[in-house]
Amino acid sequence: MQKKFLKNLALLIFLNLLVKPFWIFGIDREVQNVVGPEEYGFYFAIINFSFLFFIFLDLGITNFNNRNIAQNNQLLNKHLAGIGTLKLLLGVLYAIVIFAIGLMIGYEGRQLYLLAWVGFNQFMLSIILYLRSNLSGLLLFKTDSLISVLDRTLMIIICGFLLWSNYFGGYFSIEWFVYAQTIAYAITVLVALIAVLKRSGKLKLNWNWLFFMMILKKSMPFALLILLMSFYNRIDPVLIERLLPGKLGEVQSGIYAQAFRLLDAGQNFAFLFAVLLLPLFSKMLKENQSVEQLVRLSFSIIISASLIIAITSAFFGEELMLLMYTRFEGESQQDFMLRIHESASIFNLLMFSFVAISSNYIFGTLLTANNSLKSLNIVAFSGLLINIVLNLILIPKLYAYGSAIASLSSQGLTAVLQMIIAIRILRLDIHKQLIFGLLATIVLLVAIGYVLQEIQSINWLLSLSIMLVAGTGIAFVFKLLNIKEFISILKED
Repeated sequence: MQKKFLKNLALLIFLNLLVKPFWIFGIDREVQNVVGPEEYGFYFAIINFSFLFFIFLDLGITNFNNRNIAQNNQLLNKHLAGIGTLKLLLGVLYAIVIFAIGLMIGYEGRQLYLLAWVGFNQFMLSIILYLRSNLSGLLLFKTDSLISVLDRTLMIIICGFLLWSNYFGGYFSIEWFVYAQTIAYAITVLVALIAVLKRSGKLKLNWNWLFFMMILKKSMPFALLILLMSFYNRIDPVLIERLLPGKLGEVQSGIYAQAFRLLDAGQNFAFLFAVLLLPLFSKMLKENQSVEQLVRLSFSIIISASLIIAITSAFFGEELMLLMYTRFEGESQQDFMLRIHESASIFNLLMFSFVAISSNYIFGTLLTANNSLKSLNIVAFSGLLINIVLNLILIPKLYAYGSAIASLSSQGLTAVLQMIIAIRILRLDIHKQLIFGLLATIVLLVAIGYVLQEIQSINWLLSLSIMLVAGTGIAFVFKLLNIKEFISILKED
């Protein structure tokens, strides 16, 4: 299983490195630069609002299905027909929920119009994730990997044409950005469906109330977990936009979005671990195989990488924001620099949240595979409670920066609790060499960062590169990244 994990992780990372960075820095970033922080903040608040209720599109079915198909491949054809019908019904439920709550919190006019399109896109995304859960459950990681980057590839093509062709005289609206997502998701749904049907045979949707109830009953613990995690992961921009008066909420939400973009990029890569590990952990636990080596291997890779990125980012937050964002029309230089400074401060906190999120993708996935959902739900509820309380206290005083503090606090708490619970339930050994290696990496990399800051003659991009290379070298020295172990695993039969 370790060999399968490493080989498919390498493929996933390679494909995502080809596509995701260009999407995030070339397209998504450029859209915000073109439309401005207020307009993008308007969109960012709505997209995150729609994510809060994404659970109603899924009710835990995707995670349940991934685990279930990995352990029982023969159920694919039977479950696909019934769950396919159920997903359509959930799409109607989701639409009712988001519009009802949107009206309750004061959405109107253009907000409701954009919410309708964003909601439809979320429905298609839920279908894509469900279809992919079948492919990964069958351990068809190569096919799943290709489909995982298809939607972004299509959006790059569509948005690239709209942004840079001058066909529309340089005009671009945030609505166009959403329409491009609609087209890309629709094509990806079709491709993913064809890939699944090749394995399952013909798909005939059917109404089976007893089957629906059985699936919902089994997936409900997953649903509660996803609901809680969605809230403490996505509620920050919504609270910023709602709690701050007038246009200030949209502007601050846009500033938060600037800082969040690199965290989102990191999360996309960290999520790849969960995609691979959930079916692998599920299969190994069912067959009573030890998961300890795979846990140690995956944790060592993702935590060392996230620590190196977070520490390096903390030294160059303002430079990175200046590199990524430009003044929009009518913005003074003073206002622009203030926006950059605020984004950099938020960014530094969020990137340390990335370390906690990375840990959650290992231990949270392990506990999900072990069906330890009661413990996970308690942890997720604790994280949500802390997040909301801190947001309510800090946003009126510190604006978006206060929300970043709330995010780091809640993510850090859940990471520690999930790790402790996983170690106790599955009786995992704590490797002192791993802990020492992580602490040594932190201390040495911070020292290198301060030394480089004192050398004024070195360009900041060179200093950043030196820190990344040095951090990687330190990780190899302390065997957080062990080449001999990787080669040995890949040579296994």
